[in-house]
Amino acid sequence: MSNATHELTAQLLRRKPAAMLMSESATAGGLKRALRALDLTLLGIGAIVGAGIFVLTGVAAEKYAGPAVVLSFCVSGFACAMAALCYAEFAAMIPVAGSAYSYAYATMGELIGWIIGWDLVLEYAVGAAAVAVGWSGYLRVILEGVGIHLPVALTHAPGSMPGAIIDLPALLIVLLISGILYIGISESARFNSLIVAVKLIVIGVVIVVGAFYVRPANWNPFAPFGWNGVMKGAAVIFFAYIGFDAVSTAAEEVVEPNRDLPIGILVSLFVCTALYVLVAAVVTGMVPARMLDINAPLASAFVIRGLRAVSGIISIGAVAGLTSVLLVLLLGQSRIFYAISRDGLLPPAFSRVHPRFQTPYIPTILTGIAVGVAAALLPIQEIAELTNIGTLFAFVLVCLGVWILRYAEPGLVRPFRTPLVPLVPILGALFCGYLMSSLPTVTWIRFFIWMGIGFVIYFGYGRYHSRVAAEARKTQADTPAARQA
Repeated sequence: MSNATHELTAQLLRRKPAAMLMSESATAGGLKRALRALDLTLLGIGAIVGAGIFVLTGVAAEKYAGPAVVLSFCVSGFACAMAALCYAEFAAMIPVAGSAYSYAYATMGELIGWIIGWDLVLEYAVGAAAVAVGWSGYLRVILEGVGIHLPVALTHAPGSMPGAIIDLPALLIVLLISGILYIGISESARFNSLIVAVKLIVIGVVIVVGAFYVRPANWNPFAPFGWNGVMKGAAVIFFAYIGFDAVSTAAEEVVEPNRDLPIGILVSLFVCTALYVLVAAVVTGMVPARMLDINAPLASAFVIRGLRAVSGIISIGAVAGLTSVLLVLLLGQSRIFYAISRDGLLPPAFSRVHPRFQTPYIPTILTGIAVGVAAALLPIQEIAELTNIGTLFAFVLVCLGVWILRYAEPGLVRPFRTPLVPLVPILGALFCGYLMSSLPTVTWIRFFIWMGIGFVIYFGYGRYHSRVAAEARKTQADTPAARQA
């Protein structure tokens, strides 16, 4: 192997020590620490409870699991818990912005770190654009319910409908949320808490009111398609849980990260699992699973039972749910850019902090513009699966990273320890890998194209500006042998 090849390989595999990550996050001029355990739990719930609970319940129940969809939610919740336990260990041990990007950099080296960072950019950006389009759709439904009909030209992306020019509501909601994130993390957390309260109230109405209309006969047969149907349902509704990982992107804005990050990640996942199971039990008990509208199962159940007013309330809850998801995705996107830029793999502008608001304002602005334009002009639903593959890939690497770091740096202080290592990380990686393999071929093609763009950026810019590589060269130059030469 030539010296050049050896040097390149060494750089690509060079890890960023956890101590270096921690020292950078503690430097002056960093992000404002204002979040506590309750804020993080609400951020997690805000990110998880979105359109999934309002849509995927019907898909899984009607097509695969029947009333046993409650077991499907338990299975998916268990699988997510494996990844969440690994995230909790990393987040408490290395409470820095960047989430899975920073964890991969610390455990598997610079190239893998870049790959997962670029992957997270895809996850959050595409996911936010798709959520904004969904938000616009639910808003139209609510307005039409009160007799307000917005023009097609201003409410749909070009090509999605005849005469469509721009999806203006999608653009405006992205710009509004980006403005809130620009002003500050405290304001963003308060706004998110309000929105989460609204959708939890709506879900509470679904559970409490719907319980009075449950007919136990509708739960028979409980699992019409057997255990295989339950597992297929679990694969479908797994994506209703995506979002808890975004909590870790706000690590540098947490007052007591070692304690509060694991609480926020695990409690938000537990609360959402409980809500999902209760909603699924109520809805499948109200009407036979085969009668649910797979596009709006919760609303359709109440319409069938003559409760149209509750159906309208559910639509409001869906809008609230999508709003909070959008906020957390845009928050995560800007923090990922911030962390990558601070490492030198992207230009320094992406890691500038606003002198007054103490937020990464440049990536917040750029992300808002890019996501807003995409949501306004592209039929983004076609590539929404990219969000899923990006998330699952991140989960796989985080699970493996916990296992690797236990051997690479066993002496690190771990305020929270993932139990049953390596069993939990292996289960998490295997389950997420299995779900990745079930995604359509076209999703994999688009994923590899995106990764190809990322390699061009890394090898054209990132590896020449890497701060870790620069520190290594400086250290090597200061050795006695180098000075004598």
